[in-house]
Parts: sequence; structure tokens; C-alpha cells
Amino acid sequence: MKSHRGYTEFVGRLRSPARLWLRSLQATAIALLLLALPIGTPANAVPAQAGTGAHVYLLRGVLNVFSLGLDEIAAKLQAQGIPVTVVNYLGWASLADEAAADYRSGRVKTIILVGHSSGATVLPDMVARLDQLGAPVKLAIGLDSVFRTSLSGRVGKYINFYIANGNGEPVAPTRQLRGSLENVNVQNVPGVGHITIDKSEIMQRKVIAEIDSVVFGSRPREASAKPEAGPR
Repeated sequence: MKSHRGYTEFVGRLRSPARLWLRSLQATAIALLLLALPIGTPANAVPAQAGTGAHVYLLRGVLNVFSLGLDEIAAKLQAQGIPVTVVNYLGWASLADEAAADYRSGRVKTIILVGHSSGATVLPDMVARLDQLGAPVKLAIGLDSVFRTSLSGRVGKYINFYIANGNGEPVAPTRQLRGSLENVNVQNVPGVGHITIDKSEIMQRKVIAEIDSVVFGSRPREASAKPEAGPR
């Protein structure tokens, strides 16, 4: 509980200079700390080639300890027969290469991405890399990135859930974007904060409903906050 409170206070103090400092910290000290932690936690209970051919890749944030709600989402998706892989955000590039190889081989037909915090921050980079590798993303969902990012490349639908009255940031579209981008402010969702957005039952239902709409062709049943057409 104390570690969560401390992290919340840390994130609450983030502003532009501090965010630049955090980027540097994540590339050095955090990378060293993660040597003692498992970077990837693949969940392979359901083969990638089974069922619909969809695969959901979930990216945790810093230190693998503040994004455990993604594991809950992964378990719920697996219960529906949807293959998932959960990794730390530092492994996004190699994960993109793996997903692209599976897409080109036909083992995966639909690529879906979900990221929380730093995992949400790297999603636009992962979308762009997959596009360059010839494996377009069908759906990407970001959960409260605290860094400003821009989106380019091919993506069927990109939904950025962010907390506008906190440190969350909208995603900016670029001229190279080929797809749909929605920035959705969820600051009024009860109980949602930066370290709870992935654990919120309401938000988990929203995420899973969007995934189900792609995988099974069903319309999302969870009503979301009113989307914004572009950056804040």
C-alpha cells in the first residue's frame, strides 16, 4: 500500500522537466532493476493459431508491479479463448518483431495491443514498427500514458484512455496516420487513477468489450466517455 501511495505521489509531481528526467531514468536505472525481474510473462494457454486467429499483446509499465490489472484482463481474455502475451514495456521492440513474424506466417491474423502507463507510451512506436514490418495493428488501447506521443502508420482503431485532470496525455495524430484515433478522457470514471485504471472493473469491461468487438464482431456493450477527435 505504501509503495502504491509513493508511486502516486511521484506521478503526481511529474511535469515537463521531470518527465524528461524519467525517460532517462527508465533507460538506465530502471533497466538495471529489471534485470532481476522477468521481462516477459507469456500466457500461452491458448495457441495463437486457435480460434479466431487474433492475439492480444499486453504491455506493463515500470517495474512490472504497477500494471497487474493487465494480468486480470489477460486471464479474462483467455477464458474467452483469445490468446494473449503479457510483457514489460521494455520488450516492446522484440515483441513487435515476434508478432510480425507470426502475422506473416499466418499463425496470427489479427494483432491487438493494450498498454498501461509506460506500456501505453510505447504503443505508437509499436504500431509504427509493426506497420513497417508489414503487420498492421487492428486495435490498440492505451491506458493513461503520462508522456505526449504521436501516432502514425496503419492501425484499424486506436483508443487512448487518459485522465485529463491527472498527468495523462492525449495522443496526437500525424499526417502519416492511416486509421482511427480516439482520445477518451476517463477522469469522471469512479475510482480511476493512474495506478488503478488498469485494475478498475469498469475500465477492464471497456477494454474487453472493444477487443470482443474486433475478435468476435460484436458491438462493444460498454459505453465509454465521449471521445475527442484529436489531441487535447
